[in-house]
Amino acid sequence: MLLNPLELMINPKYSWAKIAEKPASEFKSASVYPLVFALLPAAAWYFGTTDVGWTVTDGNVTRLTTDSAFKIVCAFYSIMVISVLAIGYSIHWMSDTYNSRSSINKGIAVAGFTATPLFIAGVSGIYPLLWFDLILGILALSWTIYLLYVGVPIVMHIPQEQGFLYASAIVAVGLVVFIAILVATAVLWQWGFMPVFTN
Repeated sequence: MLLNPLELMINPKYSWAKIAEKPASEFKSASVYPLVFALLPAAAWYFGTTDVGWTVTDGNVTRLTTDSAFKIVCAFYSIMVISVLAIGYSIHWMSDTYNSRSSINKGIAVAGFTATPLFIAGVSGIYPLLWFDLILGILALSWTIYLLYVGVPIVMHIPQEQGFLYASAIVAVGLVVFIAILVATAVLWQWGFMPVFTN
């Protein structure tokens, strides 16, 4: 196996160094990683929004209908995977600029591995509690950015200074992807992906 997710979270430098030693052929199978791990938050949020529900100020439990939740979760899963693919492609595309050799599969693998904290934190959706999920999301995003800055120079075999610039460029791409997600959410809302609540 190319990556132990728990090891990456606890000891990122060691994990990235192990990944950096792998031959290019092994990155092809690693590009499947985001397809599998994106299922965790999608399944958790489906269960959390349909079976558990959440409360707002009035104390009543709010839930989504199964049909509505299924459509939203499918869109959520697709957007997660497309985002990782887009960022992974940008990692590959920018590699020449930073004197690094890459492939599309390697870029996707690096993007997918870096997103591990977000995938794991997404499991909190099994119990939708706004303040808890928000705090956990901020922590996961912070750890994701840390993993990126630690991992890029190691995996891409470039000096630390260049790695910092490379990782910063990837963060900028991530922000553009985030804005695209907001736009896509507004568009999908108009196309019938709006939430439908149970009575």
